[in-house]
Amino acid sequence: MSAQQLNKRLVFISLIVLLALLLSVEGGRDFYNILGVDRRASTSEIKKAYRTLAMKYHPDKNPDDPSASERFQDINAAYEVLSDKEKKELYDQHGEEGLKSQGANQGGDMFSNFFQGFGGFGFQFGQAGNQGPREIPRGSTITLDLDVTMEDLYNGNVIQVARYKPVPKPASGTRQCNCRTEMKTVQIGPGQFQMSPRQVCEECPNVQFVNEEKILEIEIEPGMRDGYQYPFVSEGEPHVDGQPGDLIFVIKTQKHATFERRGDNLHTNVTISLRDALVGFSMDITHLDGHKVQVVRDKVTWPGAVIKKTGEGMPNYENNLTKGDLLITVDVDFPKGSFQEVDKQDLIRILAQESKQRTYNGL
Repeated sequence: MSAQQLNKRLVFISLIVLLALLLSVEGGRDFYNILGVDRRASTSEIKKAYRTLAMKYHPDKNPDDPSASERFQDINAAYEVLSDKEKKELYDQHGEEGLKSQGANQGGDMFSNFFQGFGGFGFQFGQAGNQGPREIPRGSTITLDLDVTMEDLYNGNVIQVARYKPVPKPASGTRQCNCRTEMKTVQIGPGQFQMSPRQVCEECPNVQFVNEEKILEIEIEPGMRDGYQYPFVSEGEPHVDGQPGDLIFVIKTQKHATFERRGDNLHTNVTISLRDALVGFSMDITHLDGHKVQVVRDKVTWPGAVIKKTGEGMPNYENNLTKGDLLITVDVDFPKGSFQEVDKQDLIRILAQESKQRTYNGL
């Protein structure tokens, strides 16, 4: 390599170093933009945005998208900072670099990551040019159903779940770790070589897993729907040589004695007497938060009639100011037995309705 070519490459690398330094001082990730929230967003809004994005870009759901893993890491980093009051205040004042200077969000070696792959310039920055980053193994993701009452889904609540998680602890001795398969080339004759795989492991301090109790808090927000997934990053199965997997709770609505949810609407049935069906009635239905929904009818109510109470359904998850409707299906309890002939004549006179029968397919 001539001196002129070497000087050009040194100038080029110097410019890259200068650019990296400028980025480290002026740059840093915009955590608010990553989560898609305003700087004045509440803790609840930050949590909701995080859960939505974490599920969308989870690596397990995007195995064919290499950018999803990086986006997932950014989302976790953003939530770690913005959900912590002290870190958030420091970030708002000094940005991500302010956090790093305080040790709040330590990353890898920026320059070793930045220059990785520049072996073509004839310089080695701590690694051989033909070595790529080793993929960090992860433990399994655990998915569990979480039974939630209709009252909690209407009003909101915080549910605490005890998690007994295996945690690695130091143990005596050593173990094989970071095992990988490498190809070994062996000369088997003049000008003849054979490649064969072999397993190569490192020696690491031994560990043992001990179950430790940890209380996880799951915020049930008003309007959450059945099947909603609530993730806890790195709370899944551990991996002795890597990172733990994730723990995902799936919301399952418990059966309710009075109401059934369909979308944001609530459905219920009431049974009234024949007398109520003919002359009208008034009744109260106790709602999921304890308030009374009054139902008043002053005209004839037929079996199967549906009474709609606007705005008395479930709150909309995306906009809690909007609620669905309460749909009340009426059943009529007819009297048993028979009437005296004189009573029959009185009924015919009062109802003033001709006898009528009709056969049809009502299915």
